[in-house]
Amino acid sequence: MKKGSYADQVNAAKLMLNGVRNQGKTLARRGLDQEFITRLESLHTQAQRLDDEQEGLKSRLQEKTSELDGVLEGLAEKVSEAKKMVKLDFPKESWKEFGITDVR
Repeated sequence: MKKGSYADQVNAAKLMLNGVRNQGKTLARRGLDQEFITRLESLHTQAQRLDDEQEGLKSRLQEKTSELDGVLEGLAEKVSEAKKMVKLDFPKESWKEFGITDVR
């Protein structure tokens, strides 16, 4: 089935489930009995719940990524400021101690 997004796959399964339910009498002779339909329903419900949960996690991840970007921006400013001060007070040979690999 693995075509499209998770949501597309869940929706496709829902359509199949509805069709199998509607045509249950005809399909029962092919092995798609009530037990099969119940299992399909259960898997569909589980997939829907997990897809919803994953979407929530994606949203929280985006929030944390944005928060991290802001903190890293502030960190970069402070590191840059410290780097300038180190370059003013120490000879080039000492810069490695501070993680500075600049040649000039």
